[in-house]
Amino acid sequence: MPELVMILIRSVISFVVLLALARLMGKQQLSQLTFFDYVVGITIGDIAGMMAVDQNLKMTNGLIGLFIWAGFSIIMAFFSIKSKQFRRLTTGQPTTVIKGGKIQEQNLKKLRITIDELMPLLREKNAFKLSDVELALMETNGKLSVMKKSDNEPVTPKILGMVTEQEKQPQIVIVDGKVIDKSLNKTGYTREWLLGEVMSQGASDFSDVFTAQIDSKGNVYVDLYQDKLKKPETKERPMVAASLKKIQADLESFASQTDDEKTKTMYVEQAQKLQRVIDSVQPYLKE
Repeated sequence: MPELVMILIRSVISFVVLLALARLMGKQQLSQLTFFDYVVGITIGDIAGMMAVDQNLKMTNGLIGLFIWAGFSIIMAFFSIKSKQFRRLTTGQPTTVIKGGKIQEQNLKKLRITIDELMPLLREKNAFKLSDVELALMETNGKLSVMKKSDNEPVTPKILGMVTEQEKQPQIVIVDGKVIDKSLNKTGYTREWLLGEVMSQGASDFSDVFTAQIDSKGNVYVDLYQDKLKKPETKERPMVAASLKKIQADLESFASQTDDEKTKTMYVEQAQKLQRVIDSVQPYLKE
């Protein structure tokens, strides 16, 4: 078999096995890269590369090596979860570099970090002055965690004693001009309501929208394919139709959200009346 064909076959096999092992080992290799994870990642990548191009290495031997190293990583992760002592042994503990606003010189020496190397790490956390820092820890993955002094922390609603509404995950409801019904249903709104919102921001139809997102408060962000489209360019009669449908959809939404039967009945009746109005004027609202 030609050498190039063999390299192609071995490369495909190496890629598929490496992809499977990456999925099996989980996301820790990317999110929390410890020294051990770093070594395992390099070794597995090196073995996979050798499997692809080194024909002196038997394919079976390379696969065995990959699975052994991946197995080490999985076993280490399992015991790290089960045992705090084992986790300390393998990954270590965070090291305090600043405590009570004072630099811990001895710990910096243990980490082999100079003050010139520490300052950029602090600046990444928006701590440009050492006097602003109360506590700084060097984590086991090499990242620096910083707690500023209380008088240098940004003011939040909680500090001011203000009660705020909890935000929920925003939903992307339109992508490439197509409505994602599954995401839209999570927000509790209807297509008619959404059409009214996108039309109010310059679109004539869903097909004009590149992407749209709804937040937990019902605010809609709309990005159009043609960003020069403006609200004044929206046609009047379709806009009126969309607005009526939006109100009717809102009434139905209110009915589904209330537990009071009398109120629910009122909303449903008004939604039905409005629907009859929409049906009667619909022929006159078409362009």
